[in-house]
Order: sequence, then structure tokens, then C-alpha cells
Amino acid sequence: MFLRHTKWAMLWALLILILCGIPGRDIPHISFLELLSFDKFVHAGIFFVLLNLSVRGFLMQSSYSKLQSFAKPIAFIICVIYGGSLEIMQGTIFEQRSADIFDFLANSFGCIMGLLLYSWTEKIILKKIIK
Repeated sequence: MFLRHTKWAMLWALLILILCGIPGRDIPHISFLELLSFDKFVHAGIFFVLLNLSVRGFLMQSSYSKLQSFAKPIAFIICVIYGGSLEIMQGTIFEQRSADIFDFLANSFGCIMGLLLYSWTEKIILKKIIK
């Protein structure tokens, strides 16, 4: 039951890992988007989605009652740690990537916004997409 309900969050986390592991030379650079710090919006957005998928999965699963009871804070902690871990991996093991504290802050901001807007997101979007 746990994997059935959390698979979308896990797949999204895997996609984030793959995207963060792409060598820097393979990432397209578009100058006007760099001026708008588009990268930070992307970081916040993908972690907003990850937080929402995680909370939804934790609430829907029935294998772990404590996880269900504390879905939001547990998902928040996991997502923030994951975002920090990705930045550390970018600075240490991913080729042509570097760790960026501002990317970590954008990841965390996305998680905070995900928490604040979870009820709205769940009502408007998640219930229609994930059953």
C-alpha cells in the first residue's frame, strides 16, 4: 500500500535526481532567462510539486499511521533534506555541476509554498490527477 500511494512522489524525485545530474555542458543556456533567475523558479517549482506529491502519498497510504498523522512535517523535512543532498551531490560527484546555496534556498522555498498551498493544490489539482 505504501508504494502504491507514494510512487508518483518517488518517480518525481527520481526525475529531479536525473535532471540535477545532467552535466553542466549539456544544459542549454538562454541569456534572458538567466537575467530573470528563471533557474530559481524552476527549483522552487519542482520542489513545490515534490512536496505536494509526497504529502498526498503519505496521507493516502495506510501502512504507517504515524506517517499519515504527520504527513506534512515529515514530507517537508524529507524534501528539504533531499534538496540539500542534491546540492551536495552537485558539488561533489556530478560532472560539471556545482553546489549553490541559492538553489537550496529556492528548493526550500518551493517546499514552504507547497506546505502553505497544499490544501488548495489538493482540492484543485491532486484529486483530479492522482486517485
